[in-house]
Amino acid sequence: MALLICLPGPGFAESCFAPARPFLPSDSQAARDYADIIRGDFEDYIQNIQSYFRCLDSERARAFEEAREVSEDYGRFLQLVGD
Repeated sequence: MALLICLPGPGFAESCFAPARPFLPSDSQAARDYADIIRGDFEDYIQNIQSYFRCLDSERARAFEEAREVSEDYGRFLQLVGD
């Protein structure tokens, strides 16, 4: 039984990690020199932040469903113990 508690399963929370904010140099010459790299960093960030938002939405829905199930379990528990 204890082993089953330690194993991940479909009822476990998903980890959502926010992407790192892209670096924007304050020096305009550096920005021009590295424009392609910086542009790519910003485009990657925009793509990754959208994935992050989808992950948060999914986790929120999962947590609401879990909370509903736990509430029902608690109601059954209270009935069992006579409260």
